[in-house]
Amino acid sequence: MSKIAFFCIPAHGHTNPTLAVVQELVRHGNEVWYYSYDSMKEKIESAGARFISCDKYDMQMQLSPADGVKISTDLAFATKVLVETTLAVGKGIEAQMRAWKPDCIVADSMAVWGKAIARKLGCPFVSSTTTFAFNKASAKTMKQSPKAIFQLLFSMGKINRDVKRLRENGYPIRNVLDIIQNDNETDTIVYTSPEFQPCAETFSEKYLFVGPSIREGDKMRKKVQDAGEGQKRTEEQAAGTQNRKARTGERKQVYISLGTVNNDKCGFYQNCIAALQDMPVDVVISVGEMLELEKLGWIPENIRVERYVNQIEVLQNTDVFLTHCGMNSVSEALYFQVPLVLFPQTAEQQSVAARVYELGAGVYLKETDAAAVRNAVAAVLEEPVYREKAGEIAESFYRCGGAEAAAEKIERAAKG
Repeated sequence: MSKIAFFCIPAHGHTNPTLAVVQELVRHGNEVWYYSYDSMKEKIESAGARFISCDKYDMQMQLSPADGVKISTDLAFATKVLVETTLAVGKGIEAQMRAWKPDCIVADSMAVWGKAIARKLGCPFVSSTTTFAFNKASAKTMKQSPKAIFQLLFSMGKINRDVKRLRENGYPIRNVLDIIQNDNETDTIVYTSPEFQPCAETFSEKYLFVGPSIREGDKMRKKVQDAGEGQKRTEEQAAGTQNRKARTGERKQVYISLGTVNNDKCGFYQNCIAALQDMPVDVVISVGEMLELEKLGWIPENIRVERYVNQIEVLQNTDVFLTHCGMNSVSEALYFQVPLVLFPQTAEQQSVAARVYELGAGVYLKETDAAAVRNAVAAVLEEPVYREKAGEIAESFYRCGGAEAAAEKIERAAKG
């Protein structure tokens, strides 16, 4: 049995893929402590880990909405938040970690304080990467240059002064890239397949591509986990389509979601309703908690608007998914062979959308008016090649080792 600590940011798309891994580690008899935020407590504890709140340490919990926008546009300010969070978390838990003596620390690639603490303690470290793995080759493919992203970090004295504070507090950090960027010597779990990952061949054997870690509602992997690889792939593929086969002759279903963060888009949802109200389809729209539902106006009978849905269950009966292109949502959709209408909102989501488009499993929503929405949805519904390409990506996911392989990699790191 090993002692394993997890660190993550307060985001469902970064937390959810780790939960099945935690379950596997606990099932193997390991003790898992999970440092996260109160909004994630219930799901983390349900996975079997001991939840430890980081809310009181995190500068981000005290930011205004304007500050949240500033993080994405002002690298100096983002660095300050990163450093303040690392120092606060480290100060708050260092004594506890030294007393507990974890055998391995696993941290989300954005929870850089986890990596910094592991370095300070000299503890084996595994990066949990819920987006695409990032290096110079993949950055070029995704039209993002590391130099362009980080050039300001090296040109601004206040950024270097913040990083210096980490060194002064015992963290062996040379610069911001030292904690943000993983290299080919860092054990890294990536929750996608080599086929979906851009430039997968440029990453070392330290990187393990385990495929999407599908959470609640996924009966397929549990059903076939002891089967041989060929049989496993066949059964998973069959299970992934059985619900839609049962729907033959019924109306198609369209699912629309912009994720859990940037989803207060009343005008966009109104356009979707106008676009699809007269189509022979059933529509599920997940709008989150910020939107005032009464502002949407009249809702036709073929459209259901919910604040939240069980996305896994919905996707198993969906024929087209209009998505913001978060990595977690796209992976879940492709796992169930659902083609996509791509509506990315951030640079990270743009890179995911570009890969889906490149592999032929979706189309871009280039405009947001009702006619554009209707045309994009109709195109994906009417052209079978999009579902075929989604199925090819799904097969690459099924060939990966999943949560079991991720847990085994962490256990090997813990045992040295």
